[in-house]
Amino acid sequence: MGRVLRVTTTATRQADVIVLGAGIVGVGAALHLQERGRNVLLVDRGEPGAETSHGNAGLIERASVVPYAFPREVGALAALATNRSIAVRYRPAALLKMAPWLARYWWNSAPDRLDRLGRAILPLIERCIDEHRRWTKAAGTEALMRAEGWIELYRTRRGLEQAARAACELASYGLAYDVLDRDTLREREPALLPGTVAGAVHWRDPVTVSDPGAVTRAYAALFAARGGTLEKADALALHQQGTDWVLPIGQTMWRAPEVVAALGPWSGDLYERLGYRFPLAFKRGYHMHYAAADEGGPRHPLCDAQAGFVLTSMRRGIRLTTGIELAGRDEPSDSWQLDRAESVARRLMPLGPRLDAEAWRGARPCFPDMLPVIGPAPRHRGLWLAFGHAHHGFTLGPVTGRLLAEMMLGEPTLCDPTAFAATRFGS
Repeated sequence: MGRVLRVTTTATRQADVIVLGAGIVGVGAALHLQERGRNVLLVDRGEPGAETSHGNAGLIERASVVPYAFPREVGALAALATNRSIAVRYRPAALLKMAPWLARYWWNSAPDRLDRLGRAILPLIERCIDEHRRWTKAAGTEALMRAEGWIELYRTRRGLEQAARAACELASYGLAYDVLDRDTLREREPALLPGTVAGAVHWRDPVTVSDPGAVTRAYAALFAARGGTLEKADALALHQQGTDWVLPIGQTMWRAPEVVAALGPWSGDLYERLGYRFPLAFKRGYHMHYAAADEGGPRHPLCDAQAGFVLTSMRRGIRLTTGIELAGRDEPSDSWQLDRAESVARRLMPLGPRLDAEAWRGARPCFPDMLPVIGPAPRHRGLWLAFGHAHHGFTLGPVTGRLLAEMMLGEPTLCDPTAFAATRFGS
C-alpha cells in the first residue's frame, strides 16, 4: 500500500489591527478602533475578562483623583515594616528584588511629584464613567451597574475627622461626598454591627458593578456582534514579517500592520522578547465570596480604611477583596491577608460561609510613577502598548482605548499623552 501524503494548507487573513489581550483595556481598545472603521482581531489565551478584569472590587473610580502613593510618614512605614498589615503584605525575597522599584515609587510619591502625576492622569479619571456608559446599553450591562458610590469606614472619631479634612482639600475637583456620623451610616448600611465604626465618608461619584468580569465579557460580545473577530491565541507567537505583524491561530496566519499589546501583568512576557526593559512590578490581591447572613449584605462597597480591604455585594455573593501583596506574579498563594481580613470583616458585618473552594488571586501591573504606558513602542513600528494601570485597570480600560485609538489614527487626543509614553523609562 502506498503512503498517504498529507498536505497542510495555511490560510492567510488580514486585519487592520491585532489587539492582544481581552481584558478591559484590550476590549476597550478594540471597540474604539472598531468604531473608527478599523477591522480588528481581538485575541486572548482564555475567555475575555477572566483574569485581572474579573478579580477586583468592581469600582469605576471617578473619585480617585490622587494616585495611590507610597507611604512617607515614619509611623506608617514602621507599621508596614512589621509585615503584619492586612493592607500591605510582602514576601521578604520579593521585597529585596523590588527595592529599586520601591525606591522610585517612594520618590514619585513626594507631594509635588504626586500632584504633577495626578494632574497628568486626571483627564482619564474624569472621563472614566462616560467611556463605560457609551457601551452600557448596547452591551446589556445596565443592570450590573449602580450609580451610588462607595463608603470608606473609620473606626475612630479622630480618623473620621482627618478623612473629612482630606476630602475637603479635594474641593477643587468638584467631587460629591457626604461625611456620615455613626447614626447616618447605620441608616445607609443597616447590616453593619452596632458600635464597630465611628463614621464614614461616602464618595458618591463612582459607579460600581456587581460583576466586573461579566461587564468585560459583555463588551467583548458587543465587539463581536458589531463584526469584530474574537479568537483564542498565544500572544507570544506574534512576530514581524516585513511591514506586517503576524500571529498564527490554528491553520490561519493573521496579518496586520499594527498591533496593540494590552496583556496586563503578562505584558513583560512579550515586551522582553522584543528587547524592552520596563520597571513593571506587581501588587497582588485576593478575593473570596461569602453568603449573605440574615441581615443582608452591604448596600454599597465598604472600604475598611484602617484594615485595608473592601466588602461589596456581587452576583456571586459578598466579595471581600484584600489589600496588596508585594510578591512575584506567579508565586504560590498565601492565605494570611485574606484570613485576617475575614476575621476583621466578620466583626463589622455578619457574613455567611465561604462560597469559593479557594481564593482568587491576581496581580496588578504597576509602574513606579503610578501611571500606565499608553502609546507607541519606541523601536517597533506599528506596535502600540497599553498596560500598567495598577489599581485602575477596570476604571480606565474604556478611556484608555479611546486615547490609544485617537493616537493611532492621528486624531486630536482627549489629553496630552506625553506622561504615558514608554520612552519615559528610557526604553
